[in-house]
Amino acid sequence: MKKLLLILSLVSVSTGFYSQYCTTVGPSSTIDSNVELVQLTGESGGINFTGCPGVVGLQDLTSMSTILNAGSAYTISVKFGTCGGNYNGAGTIWIDFDQSGAFDASEVIGTWQGIPPVATSVFNFNVPAGAQNGFTRMRITQQEGTGLPLNPCASFTWGSVMDFGINIGNGVDCSGYIGDDETDPIVVSSLPYSATGDNSYCYSNQNPVYNSPDVYYKINPSPLMQQINVSLCGSSFDTFLTVVDGAGELVAFNDDSETCGTSSEVSFSAQGLGLVYIIVEGWNTQMGEYSININADYVNVDEISEQAPELYPNPVNDILNIPDDVKVIGFCDVNGKKIELEFDTKTDLSRILPGIYLLMYEYKGSVYTDRIIKL
Repeated sequence: MKKLLLILSLVSVSTGFYSQYCTTVGPSSTIDSNVELVQLTGESGGINFTGCPGVVGLQDLTSMSTILNAGSAYTISVKFGTCGGNYNGAGTIWIDFDQSGAFDASEVIGTWQGIPPVATSVFNFNVPAGAQNGFTRMRITQQEGTGLPLNPCASFTWGSVMDFGINIGNGVDCSGYIGDDETDPIVVSSLPYSATGDNSYCYSNQNPVYNSPDVYYKINPSPLMQQINVSLCGSSFDTFLTVVDGAGELVAFNDDSETCGTSSEVSFSAQGLGLVYIIVEGWNTQMGEYSININADYVNVDEISEQAPELYPNPVNDILNIPDDVKVIGFCDVNGKKIELEFDTKTDLSRILPGIYLLMYEYKGSVYTDRIIKL
């Protein structure tokens, strides 16, 4: 749903789209400041890297990897050095523990400032107990002529940026989770709907509004639904809600609710709307436990305007006559179940079962709902 990503970036002050790692980064020069040594011993094998000469841009060394277990402590040795002259600079090491595709400030495992040559820096760190199982990245950046903090996605003149592979073991198994993107959403089959969730682990950042993990819900509105209301009130963090249709077009969004503070609420018209995706995420990089409640306001089928056109005969055995300036937008049984049928000026209803059905249509700029009795 790349169109969705483009549209949302236009309606938000986005920090960038990081569902995939930023790779257009690093130095434009191969001389001077450069990481000279990286050593990390894991549960199986290890990383043992020697730098120089320097490399322009990102060094993708993810084929050089090791296994780290969630909840365990490790030591990494890094020599922030030079392949030429000695100049002041800074260095940082990140591991993307939550596998969000971004290197967050909370994922820094070591920092350095100084002028090479210096002794090898040794950093002790712990892998979070809730880290997600699977392959992720460690990024090491050395940047000349600046101080901390460093931007893991920065481009600059002198220094180095290199990525290594990390396999997390004994962590959270995310194989049973759904809702990570629009291809595998949590399907809401009926309303009202209430649930709780947690986007801290097992979810990545697919939606570029904020650099926070997203959870996707999908609804296929009934023609009886006039308005859909979504609330995240009671969530444990500052939330953000986005609603898009099946084509990726923006329907609605909300940051802070007027009724429950930093939790989000949004209402949008369901008339004439096909399937929609409701995307739950946090403001900026926030994440945690959330509550989601979805309900709908329904069309009153007894309120039929005197200006509505005549659909006849009604009751009907087979052919229903529909004026050519009527646009049918929904057809369902009295329980709200959609009936797939092609409508034209003479629509054949002979193949559907006898009963009461509801036909929603547009006529001269207004939306109407008629009760159709099939004999």
